[in-house]
Amino acid sequence: MTVSLCMIAYNEANALKGLFKDISLQDYPHENIEVVFVDSMSTDGTYEMMERFKNEGYNFWDVKIVRCAKKNQAFSWNEALMTARGDIIIRVDAHARIPRNFVSRNVYNINQGEDVVGGGRPNISSNVSPWKLTLLAAEDSLFGSSIASYRRPAAEKEYLDSLFHAAYRREVIQKVGGFNENLGRTEDNEFHYRIRQAGYKLACCPDIISYQHSRNNLRTMIRQKYSNGRWIGLTVSECPGCISYFHFVPFVFLLMIIACSILAFLGYPLFLYIFIILYGMFDVVNTVACFTMKNIHPQFFLLPFIFPLLHISYGIGTLVGLIQIPFWQHKIKNSKAKEHIEKVKRKVAKNTIVTDKVGE
Repeated sequence: MTVSLCMIAYNEANALKGLFKDISLQDYPHENIEVVFVDSMSTDGTYEMMERFKNEGYNFWDVKIVRCAKKNQAFSWNEALMTARGDIIIRVDAHARIPRNFVSRNVYNINQGEDVVGGGRPNISSNVSPWKLTLLAAEDSLFGSSIASYRRPAAEKEYLDSLFHAAYRREVIQKVGGFNENLGRTEDNEFHYRIRQAGYKLACCPDIISYQHSRNNLRTMIRQKYSNGRWIGLTVSECPGCISYFHFVPFVFLLMIIACSILAFLGYPLFLYIFIILYGMFDVVNTVACFTMKNIHPQFFLLPFIFPLLHISYGIGTLVGLIQIPFWQHKIKNSKAKEHIEKVKRKVAKNTIVTDKVGE
């Protein structure tokens, strides 16, 4: 089977060297791999790195580079989908690392009868330092980040609502179309929701694994959490069915802080005390759990302060997103996002014919 390995990037020069090496070392026959890069008009040398990779060749079936003027993740991914010609389309993030057998394991599981496959995607840190390992511990923690199963290595095959670095049979994209360009951060959730609605299952397989670089400084991590939360709030109006209840836990946490603080101001501080004690217990327990990791550093004692910062920033983001819904809906009123989803369907169908001719 032919495979299209797709990646989009904007100013990711610092992250791409390792990923490009990983792609070049894949053990799946290179003559059956098409590499598709989408560059959103980077200014830091990302495009030049893509060009050098293309010139190296590595005996791949093809290496394509698409330049995209819009700095919109969903738009860029749609460009990748419309360019890809493989029987299987694999999505890989620019902040990722993949093992040598990543493509071959995805192909194997697709050949076992699955339509969409993926695996665990734990976090890693680049240029390791005690502080970066502390942030990595916060990101890896269920308490600090997410309970999503795909964030950790899978123990056995299970079917999930969403996957991260996923591989899709071409027919899946041909049926459901592309990503919703109205969305940011949550375009995966909505895309996979439509895939499930179309009757396909998303298999998380134990023999597939990839890695995601965690943010290397607290300010960037807080900004990321805020943005994630904001898009959760906005997405409620676009696709409520693709959002899970656990996405709103930080929002509820924020509301509890506000409500208990108001009660304390009105002369009923007991509720605030109880809330702080209960949260503090979870905070300490999860900090202790982080101390069970092999690489322990004194900065881990800052985790009880880092966790609430991440939760509050996410919760504030969700609150802001919910408030912004009317303005955002007005902004996207004349959007052509749905037309672009259908455009992806047509283009993928057209490229399928090309693929068949290539294989003859």
